[in-house]
This record gives sequence, C-alpha cells and structure tokens, in this order.
Amino acid sequence: MRIIGGRLKGLRINPPNNLPVRPTTDLAKEALFNILNNLLDFEGLKVLDLFSGTGNIAMEFASRGAEKVIAVDRAAQCIFYLKDMSAKHKLPEIST
Repeated sequence: MRIIGGRLKGLRINPPNNLPVRPTTDLAKEALFNILNNLLDFEGLKVLDLFSGTGNIAMEFASRGAEKVIAVDRAAQCIFYLKDMSAKHKLPEIST
C-alpha cells in the first residue's frame, strides 16, 4: 500500500501482519480519490473514517490537505498502529 497523492505521495504503508484487516487496494483507493478529487476541495475538509483499519484512507485524506480526520476502528491494534504512523509522519490532523 502507498499514499497516492498530496504531500506524502509515494509513502509506502507496511502494516504488521497481525492486524485484523483487509486493506483497500491502491487501485480501488486511486479510483475513489479520482472521483472525489473532481467533486471536492480537500483543503479544510473534515473527514470521518469509519472502520479505518490500517488508516490508509485517513492518511490519504490528511496527505491531501484535510483539516481534520477522525479515524475509528474497534480493533485496538489498528488504533495503536494508526497513532504511531500519524506521529511518525507528522499528521496531527488525524485523531482516533
């Protein structure tokens, strides 16, 4: 997985194998963001990412300029992973 746009474009996301998730593929995410890019201005956007898993979608929104991204997942290990990735890549706009 990777970030496909914005300031973190090209960043590879390699979650641990023990996360109970099935991440969105790069192809599906790229199609989603191509559609959204034609409809929305990401700057200043507020996003709620339910069933966030690896945080792939949340990080993509933050990379593209969303003002606030709230990521929700019931699996604690997913939340810990996303908090770690947010801190590591300086994404204060993401909260869990």
